[in-house]
Amino acid sequence: MLSAVVCLVVLAFSWPTATLNPKDVPIAISGPSEALAPVEQAINEQADGMFELVEVTDRDEAVQQIKTRQVYGAIILDQEPEVLTASAAGSATSAIMTQLHTQLQTMAQQQAAAAAQAAGATDVPEITVPLTDIVPLVETDTRGVGLASAALPLVFGGMIGGIGIAFAVTGAWRRVVSLVVYAVVGGIAIAGIMQGWFGFIGGNFWANAGAFGLTLLAMGATIVGFAALFGRPGIAVGPVLFMLIGNPISGAQFPKEFLASPWGAIGQWLPPGAGNSLLRDTSYFPDANMAFPILVLTGWAALGLILIVIGHFRDQGRAPVDEIPASAATVTATA
Repeated sequence: MLSAVVCLVVLAFSWPTATLNPKDVPIAISGPSEALAPVEQAINEQADGMFELVEVTDRDEAVQQIKTRQVYGAIILDQEPEVLTASAAGSATSAIMTQLHTQLQTMAQQQAAAAAQAAGATDVPEITVPLTDIVPLVETDTRGVGLASAALPLVFGGMIGGIGIAFAVTGAWRRVVSLVVYAVVGGIAIAGIMQGWFGFIGGNFWANAGAFGLTLLAMGATIVGFAALFGRPGIAVGPVLFMLIGNPISGAQFPKEFLASPWGAIGQWLPPGAGNSLLRDTSYFPDANMAFPILVLTGWAALGLILIVIGHFRDQGRAPVDEIPASAATVTATA
């Protein structure tokens, strides 16, 4: 049985990587129709459904969509071709945009050579297509390793808080207060380490602390809630739901579009995925719409707190054996 558990853990953490298959990765594209058609055709033929090309009016709109995390990058085919990327969106998507830049560079050079040959010119001009990073990573974490590495410790943090409070604290309201205090102190402390000490993330410190704290509260409250309702077996919700299921499909290592459908989307409805998405927004994409991950985390936290209260009032209706009055126990024994 222990061997089976080990195999289960290995499968849980390995299968998302083994089944990576990028589909419908949103990329903005802008330019005149005569320039768009051949590029879109070439990309669709070579990518085989990897990209979802979103046509925008100009470069400014493409930049805005990148900053709001509607697309991962953009191809600009105006008078001066350019490829826009966002390394803060993830190393996988950044690598894809780099590949697209190489392809566009090659196509532009081939078109220049064909035009020169048609004109009878002997010299082919050197075409340079710029690759612009619209949302770069911080200088202390240029590869994004630090931000990605925060995902697993954050899950452990939520589990440790929930399990610890479930065992050490009794009483519904004391547990609620303990969870809130743990989330506030833990969120500030983790942000202090990740941003203030190591410099792994950017953005507003208090916004990042809020993202960490809300994630801790969502996971911790859920564990304590199930423990209050089902006793010690309820604590298993944390390792199973958050560690084995939620963490591998959270999108911390690869965007949801890279994961097998529908697991990428499901991962965003669980605290690890919503917490990772919210932290990336507060760190690098303050213009993005953060309503969805905030609502997901708040919903899990509310569910946990409700379960704590339900478990508390249910337990109040039970009379423990050692609280039965002595006179009643004597009468029962005599009868």
